[in-house]
Amino acid sequence: MDMASEIHMLQPMCLIENTEAHLVINQEALRILSAINQPVVVVAIVGLYRTGKSYLMNKLAGKRTGFSLGSTVQSHTKGIWMWCVPHPKKAGQTLVLLDTEGLEDVEKGDNQNDCWIFALAVLLSSTFVYNSMGTINQQAMDQLHYVTELTDLIKSKSSPDQSGIDDSANFVGFFPTFVWALRDFSLELEVNGKLVTPDEYLEHSLTLKKGADKKTKSFNEPRLCIRKFFPKRKCFIFDRPALRKQLCKLETLGEEELCSEFVEQVAEFTSYIFSYSAVKTLSGGIIVNGPRLKSLVQTYVGAISSGSLPCMESAVLTLAQIENSAAVQKAITHYEEQMNQKIQMPTETLQELLDLHRLIEREAIEIFLKNSFKDVDQKFQTELGNLLISKRDAFIKKNSDVSSAHCSDLIEDIFGPLEEEVKQGTFSKPGGYFLFLQMRQELEKKYNQAPGKGLEAEAVLKKYFESKEDIVETLLKTDQSLTEAAKEIEVERIKAETAEAANRELAEKQEKFELMMQQKEESYQEHVRQLTEKMKEEQKKLIEEQDNIIALKLREQEKFLREGYENESKKLLREIENMKRRQSPGKCTIL
Repeated sequence: MDMASEIHMLQPMCLIENTEAHLVINQEALRILSAINQPVVVVAIVGLYRTGKSYLMNKLAGKRTGFSLGSTVQSHTKGIWMWCVPHPKKAGQTLVLLDTEGLEDVEKGDNQNDCWIFALAVLLSSTFVYNSMGTINQQAMDQLHYVTELTDLIKSKSSPDQSGIDDSANFVGFFPTFVWALRDFSLELEVNGKLVTPDEYLEHSLTLKKGADKKTKSFNEPRLCIRKFFPKRKCFIFDRPALRKQLCKLETLGEEELCSEFVEQVAEFTSYIFSYSAVKTLSGGIIVNGPRLKSLVQTYVGAISSGSLPCMESAVLTLAQIENSAAVQKAITHYEEQMNQKIQMPTETLQELLDLHRLIEREAIEIFLKNSFKDVDQKFQTELGNLLISKRDAFIKKNSDVSSAHCSDLIEDIFGPLEEEVKQGTFSKPGGYFLFLQMRQELEKKYNQAPGKGLEAEAVLKKYFESKEDIVETLLKTDQSLTEAAKEIEVERIKAETAEAANRELAEKQEKFELMMQQKEESYQEHVRQLTEKMKEEQKKLIEEQDNIIALKLREQEKFLREGYENESKKLLREIENMKRRQSPGKCTIL
């Protein structure tokens, strides 16, 4: 059920609270995320405190107030605050707005938590807005030093042998679009005397300087990081919204009281975010909804709290564990419901039950594969396969038990009167033995003609006859009309009949064994067929995703080359070559 329409967050709430150097997740916020089954577009904003971040976020929420603007210099937002609203332009999506506490709040004096807030905003968002005042000068770049620390704060790979070779390609697949919002921008947008767009201004500001000295290195480092980690970039400039004395009551001012250029610029910014901000997607094209975002929050904050680094791959694998386990349960529930609905017990043959099993098993595998991802070594699909076998066997046993119970009742009804006549001595007379056999044959025929007995019909009858062997033997021995020779012939005939029945039973067991082996092979092939299709689809998505990253990196590499930075150009080319090598199709080894 899509519950997104029921999300009525009238105001934001704290998602991750920053308390005395600890990050604490608000459980109520997680409950709200759990209820959003739609894909989420996650827009996070960071920047120095008191730079008007919250105003922009309230505009994105379509509200005048909400995120705390505060009217003094004291920073209001501690940690990360969340506001989930229906997407104003894209039906079927939810807009999740994340407002962060102001960086470098003088009252906090804890730079490490600033770093984590910055890193979490990057990890959780699909669009990351960096909000700063004035122009992009060295001071603005210095304030963005958190970008240079991202690789120290975040791991992209979980395996120790790969953690040392984190190249930017691993991060680009996870990282959001970077939007720089320049507030109170009062200069002309000019580069070398020529008017430029905000985007061109940003690109010009990210140009590197030549030189190997410490000063040049610190100049280049944040610029390099932005170019490598955020190849998708956008810039917006905003005039001062109103006169200084009015800024403290910005949220109460009507649009007519604000600077008209500012109003236009905000409209342009919100329009861009609504139209171009993508759904949050994880590597491999995994679309994030509310419950998945909740899992990411828990995994990343959990890692930080335990003193380890948040790992993007581990977060996806943790998410996969939760969802794959649920996918197994969903598939098994479907299998049991459908089998219980469609199977008419007892079936006349085992084949009939196995045919139904095969159809519903196929549906169960489809459900699992549709709801699962990153099933490393097919651990969960193997678990599903084993569960399906045990559920199938349980249905086979139940089918046999139903058949046995029904046949036992039928035998009691049909052969009960014969047993009564034996007790009353009807057959204790000369010729009584053959009279008994004749009556029993007629009753056996009646039993065999009765419908709906199931596949245990012969076995239950055989067992019943075996339990009455002493009666038959007594009647044969005491029948005075028979000579000893005739009695011996009859004993031999009974033996031959018993041997024939045993051979039939053996043949049935062999047939059942062969059927089960055939079913096992068909089941295996079905798992392989569906998994192979899914792997092809995933491989195609992965290649598309990597092709996009390669295209972005090639564009950046060409820029470096044009700017004369051959070393940076070569580094990016090496990364691109590594990505192309990793694009070779994976092997399908399963179950």
